[in-house]
Amino acid sequence: MSLLARLPWPLPALLAWALAWLVFVALQPVASPVWAVSAACALAALASLWGGNWWRRGLIAAGFPLALALTGWVSLPAWAWLVPLLLLLAVYPLNAWRDAPLFPTPHAALQGLSAQVPLAPGARVLDAGCGLGDGLMALRRAYPQAQLEGVEWSWPLRVLCGLRCPWARVRRTDMWEHDWSGYALVYLFQRPETMPRAVGKALAELAPGAWLVSLEFAAPGLLPQAQLRLPGGRVVWIYRVPVKAD
Repeated sequence: MSLLARLPWPLPALLAWALAWLVFVALQPVASPVWAVSAACALAALASLWGGNWWRRGLIAAGFPLALALTGWVSLPAWAWLVPLLLLLAVYPLNAWRDAPLFPTPHAALQGLSAQVPLAPGARVLDAGCGLGDGLMALRRAYPQAQLEGVEWSWPLRVLCGLRCPWARVRRTDMWEHDWSGYALVYLFQRPETMPRAVGKALAELAPGAWLVSLEFAAPGLLPQAQLRLPGGRVVWIYRVPVKAD
């Protein structure tokens, strides 16, 4: 479904709706209406991950169930209409809304990072909020000998990330509750509002000399050691945790 991310809008929505309807119609002869609707809504919810922003994700996810309700194609119990909402809450859990939405790391975003931040073979590297695994893939290209790990709160994203990145250790947990100590490098693609919290956690838990790498958003209060400039004006900010004063 990465094809959806490369199509001009509104083609991603139209394709996602068409696929959802195809799944629904195909399951009608062999499954109950509730299961057919659930499978189609699950596909729409997963396809919404490739929307460019929140309103596009909402349109992709909501298009099929809204159209089904308007057409009156099937008669469903009232509780069945909670299925699309529950699926969306599984993909976008409420306690993760304060963090960044799903922003995939561009393929070549971390090219050249290893030249700026050399790591020993086997060093532990964390993608905090790994989503679908694009950041882990970029980290693997930069550090093929590193021990890569990812944490993600959304269980569907954690499952998909694990399937895409079988060479990494991916866990379902809150990135803010997960202990960052022991990592040589922590990679983030967050948003400006959460960066102060990331800085506080890095200073409290990372060992002196460890690295904090942030795509696009600077870490307030820290002096960058280096920057990587990407096409389109994006920046990879590279920070080294200072030695704590006695």
